[in-house]
Amino acid sequence: MSKRSLSLSGASSFLFTFLLIWIPVPFSAPRAVAQSADDVHVVPRDQPSARAAASDNSNGVGSVARPSSKRFRVDVDLVLIPVTVTDNKHRVVTSLQKENFLLSEAGEPQPIQYFSAEDAPISIGVLLDLSRSMTNKIDTAREALGEFFKNANPEDDYFVLSFANRPELVAGTTQSIENIQNKLALAIPHGNTALLDAIYVGISRLRNARYKRRALLIISDGGDNHSRYYAKEIKKLVQEADVEIYAIGIFDSIFKTYEEWAGKRLLTEISEETGGRTVTVDDLGKLPEIAAMISRELRNQYVLGYRPKNFGRDGLWRKIKVQLTRSLNDSPLQIYYRRGYQAPAE
Repeated sequence: MSKRSLSLSGASSFLFTFLLIWIPVPFSAPRAVAQSADDVHVVPRDQPSARAAASDNSNGVGSVARPSSKRFRVDVDLVLIPVTVTDNKHRVVTSLQKENFLLSEAGEPQPIQYFSAEDAPISIGVLLDLSRSMTNKIDTAREALGEFFKNANPEDDYFVLSFANRPELVAGTTQSIENIQNKLALAIPHGNTALLDAIYVGISRLRNARYKRRALLIISDGGDNHSRYYAKEIKKLVQEADVEIYAIGIFDSIFKTYEEWAGKRLLTEISEETGGRTVTVDDLGKLPEIAAMISRELRNQYVLGYRPKNFGRDGLWRKIKVQLTRSLNDSPLQIYYRRGYQAPAE
């Protein structure tokens, strides 16, 4: 890797409605100028003025500004946690009821006051690796995205970002899936891998998404080697964002480079932090099947809601734990959910 080693310590959404909470949000670097909500910018570590100006000329994604201490207010009362349950064959389990779940915050049991298992629409950002190493995989990756869209809720809305040397907007949410696929058909892999920058831009674009449920799908075959952001910065960002992250890592069974090893670790830790997960692929032919599986998972989630007993505004991290009261047919089940949230602070 050309700049640094990546590290993360490796999660789903919560909705706020009445109680006041402070949540950190990204801010513009001193020389970056805020534009529209969809015009997100990446500000390089070196020579920000020149690089930012160059980025504004090309793809509508621009330069990504570094996070600051600036905070905005959101009303909160009900914490909503999307939960995915799968069996030992990675199939989604959809037959559970409210009574099958136990929920606690900071070790204290919380009564589940809201429960849903409906297929609600979701806003999704797709992050597609278009670095040079994807040259022999891009056709299968396009096919995989086709399967992902085919298995999604028809009312979902999408945007697609590609990333190589930098994130670039391929298609916005106003475009049809057919138009998105047509644009991807023209994409040509090149350059390095700015994965962390792409995650930042993806989360930023989802802040003004159409639906409350929001997710990112990442398809990549390697680790980051070209981002302006560090792994620890993106870890903090995903902890505070109301976004699930799923990733498909295309890796050989034996890693050929340090980047591949670091890439698998990076994707796993970031996705698990949000309540999503990373599925690794060593057989390229399985990629479309796995993309369809993840799409079905997003359509078949339980949503648990509770009002925290502890309303203290200490700004601390509140740890959430979700457990199952039984296993279906005595078979082991795997549960995926967001592990916590930032408490309100005065």
